[in-house]
Amino acid sequence: MNAKSVVRLGIVGVGNMGSAHANAILERKVPRLELAAVCDRDPARLARFAAIPGFASHLEMLASGLVDAVLIATPHYDHTGIGLDVLAAGKHLLVEKPLSVHKADCERLIRAWQKHPEPRPVFAEMFNQRTDPRYAKLRQLIQTGELGAIRRINWIITDWFRTEAYYASGGWRATWAGEGGGVLMNQCPHQLDLWQWLFGLPAKVRAHCQFGRFHAIEVEDACTAYLEYADGATGVFITTTGESPGTNRLEVAGERGRIVIEGPGPLTWIRNQVPMSEFSQTTKAAFDRPEAWKVEVPCPGANGQHLEILRNFADAILAGAPLIGPAPEGVHGVELGNAMLMSALWDRTVALPLDAAAVAVEYQRLIASSRHKPEPAASAIASDFAASHRR
Repeated sequence: MNAKSVVRLGIVGVGNMGSAHANAILERKVPRLELAAVCDRDPARLARFAAIPGFASHLEMLASGLVDAVLIATPHYDHTGIGLDVLAAGKHLLVEKPLSVHKADCERLIRAWQKHPEPRPVFAEMFNQRTDPRYAKLRQLIQTGELGAIRRINWIITDWFRTEAYYASGGWRATWAGEGGGVLMNQCPHQLDLWQWLFGLPAKVRAHCQFGRFHAIEVEDACTAYLEYADGATGVFITTTGESPGTNRLEVAGERGRIVIEGPGPLTWIRNQVPMSEFSQTTKAAFDRPEAWKVEVPCPGANGQHLEILRNFADAILAGAPLIGPAPEGVHGVELGNAMLMSALWDRTVALPLDAAAVAVEYQRLIASSRHKPEPAASAIASDFAASHRR
């Protein structure tokens, strides 16, 4: 609990997402958050928020005493070093997706939070897609057993079309050293989080990634992955930034029928009156099938997206509200994306849980081969992080 009525927030990184969050707060769309400081290495970005105290270093911002909490909206690798500094300073922390680039660095952040003396800071991730009522309803149907045991999952998420101009907009984009990956690391972290949030992590992954198939980039811009669960359930995940108009279709087959979420439409359930395995084992007919009803399932609730996560973060700090996106859960979606990438790079099926150290070593190799040469780290912790990738 917090005796204050408002949280003083500092934002590190005021590029596209960071500035969107900053403007939302300034427009009073998040009543219990106050934009108290901004931090960016680019003076031009700071100049857009001239009325707000600005800092070139997050360490200076943390030492200023102006902030109670920090939102990190920087390029991905910086999430780890900056996040460790924020937690060490005892500030509440909200991280834009992904939590970190790979499993080992996620675990570093989580361990730092777990070791923090009580009361621990609030530690959240921007899982804004969890606020979509359709995914929340699907999760409820799975967890309550209404859908029955899951047999098959297919997610085609190919409406991420990006142009060459997009990739040319920053030297760090779509590089191993600057971004840590492509469509799996930048566009799909929300779907990877939703996958594990809804269905859990698989036991095995076999993926095929294409690197620079559609764009002049060094990282993956297309991926097709096969996932297998311990109980025999299977899944297929297909994504790319090279297809237009593209598709966003999640299809889940369970014992009680098939659920489809596609585009902006409703959650549609073709519901078996009798579970399919039960019907198969009891019917006397060779070609019969269970009676099925088409149901459009009501999904009450607001699709609050980023604003809902920001409000929830403030409510968790001020009133102890449960988090929509606890940051320690962020390691699972990262691990799933890492598994897909490693399967493609190593050309084999990988088992989960992943060997975090082996993945970190692979990232060291990728970073060494990258055309992007990152700037020197801004803090001792971040410098140590960079050194660990050079070893």
